[in-house]
Amino acid sequence: MVFSSLIFLFLFLPAALLIYYLSPGKLKNAVLFAASLVFYAWGEPIYIVIMIFSTIFDYANGLLIDKYRHRKPISRAVLIGSIGGNLAILGFFKYAGFVIQNVNELFGLSLQAADLPLPIGISFYTFQTMSYIADVYRGKVPPQRNMINFGTYVAMFPQLVAGPIVKYGDIAKQLASRKVTLERFGEGAKWFIRGLVKKVLLANNIGMLWTSVKSTPLEELSVLSAWLGILAFTFQIYFDFSGYSDMARGLGKMFGFDLPQNFNYPYISRSVTEFWRRWHISLGSWFREYVYIPLGGNRRGLRKQLRNLLIVWFLTGLWHGASWNFVVWGLYFGFIVTVEKLFLLKWLTRWPNWTGHLYTLLIVILGWVLFEYEHLPSAWAFIGTMFGLGAHEWVDRQALYDLLTNGGLFVLLAICATPLPRKMVELVERRWNRGGVIVVTTFYTIGLILSTAYLVDESYNPFMYFRF
Repeated sequence: MVFSSLIFLFLFLPAALLIYYLSPGKLKNAVLFAASLVFYAWGEPIYIVIMIFSTIFDYANGLLIDKYRHRKPISRAVLIGSIGGNLAILGFFKYAGFVIQNVNELFGLSLQAADLPLPIGISFYTFQTMSYIADVYRGKVPPQRNMINFGTYVAMFPQLVAGPIVKYGDIAKQLASRKVTLERFGEGAKWFIRGLVKKVLLANNIGMLWTSVKSTPLEELSVLSAWLGILAFTFQIYFDFSGYSDMARGLGKMFGFDLPQNFNYPYISRSVTEFWRRWHISLGSWFREYVYIPLGGNRRGLRKQLRNLLIVWFLTGLWHGASWNFVVWGLYFGFIVTVEKLFLLKWLTRWPNWTGHLYTLLIVILGWVLFEYEHLPSAWAFIGTMFGLGAHEWVDRQALYDLLTNGGLFVLLAICATPLPRKMVELVERRWNRGGVIVVTTFYTIGLILSTAYLVDESYNPFMYFRF
């Protein structure tokens, strides 16, 4: 089940909210936990066993670490066992096939890997449980002694399948006590509708252009078509993923939770370093806190700092998928960030703002080619086409047609990728007082109606980050 589906919007969500609000305070976590299990089982009834096992496994490990806190060898062994167990499960389902394939190619073997689908959201909830165990071990948070509360943290359906990655310490108090007011519910509804519009009306529509370009043989693509296609994907992946994050944040508020921000207008960045502070913020924060800093961060000299950056970016790429293109994509950004850290950032501060924006967008767009093409030679060939190598023409009739039919959408996407729409809404609410509230509410209502109308006849409605 996905958020941008009629079943979720008009069946599951109203039922979950109704039962949740009718339940007494002590049962609200149990209701949310049960609703989350139903939500997950709707799409993957078998793999729910894995998520429940991970929940019980790390709930018990947290208690064991606390019990043996003053006996470091035992608590450390529990920590290692917990992390090892989580990584083993994640590795089996996500990376076993990739490892076996490369072993076969390297040694000329013919080992067979089980053809198992990837459990939805396993990368997200595995990282959450590992961060919980690490924080309990470090004494940053006390262990959760209520099994239902811990299950609610792990399985909470608003952020279960595609994040944001929520650290336990960020919502521990909210698990114990929270309030939902009409004002907070309304704010959550706005976040949800905003995300739904971004996903359904923006990402889906521009995504169809990228699907068309990608399915065209490279030798038939013009330079303009290649650029239009990858620009379409650039906008699609942003509005798809950030739209989902907005919906998750909105749903969280409806149930009384404040989930962390995951995107902060990354395409307005003036450096790649800044881009990664604004893109998938919860993942970057996780790797920084649980990998980069424990490795030594920047405290042990430049050489080890560069090593640590290389490890983090390798893992960042690998987290996104079991394929060499993701590894190359991660290392590509790791190299750029390292170069910026060494000297390029100093140069960028001296250049006009527009040069930093242009440089960052170019680096990011080229990176999306590596991200999207699993077959690396195809990625290199597409990049070559973008710069006139192998393209049959610079501009052809199909490219002009695509530009004409999608030009207005591109302009709208560019505007919506900036803070301008948010500032305009805030200005209307502030200047017009009650009248502004009515105008903004009407605007959101229209967005919900248009999104629903689109979904009634949906033929293209992917969620791109479900595969991670």
